[in-house]
Amino acid sequence: MIAAFPSFGSILWFVAGVVLFRLIWKVGVGMLRGMSSPLPDPPPTGEMRRINVRYRCSVCGVELRMVMAPDEDPPPPRHCLEDMDLVAPVD
Repeated sequence: MIAAFPSFGSILWFVAGVVLFRLIWKVGVGMLRGMSSPLPDPPPTGEMRRINVRYRCSVCGVELRMVMAPDEDPPPPRHCLEDMDLVAPVD
């Protein structure tokens, strides 16, 4: 005999599929909106900016990675009483 109503398992699979579809849809639309928004204005002078610069001490070989600075081209820090050397990025 053929059942007139779908089983509980098939209803559960359908609901899970709808929930998963909505989740993927929300994440996708959020990512597209994030890529289409314009870049923010640069911060005013004196505020910290994100940078990625590496320095190496020529005397002892200590390396330092600077990630925040008040300007985009900060002066090199000092170590062993001498200015550290800028390390060129690999890429």
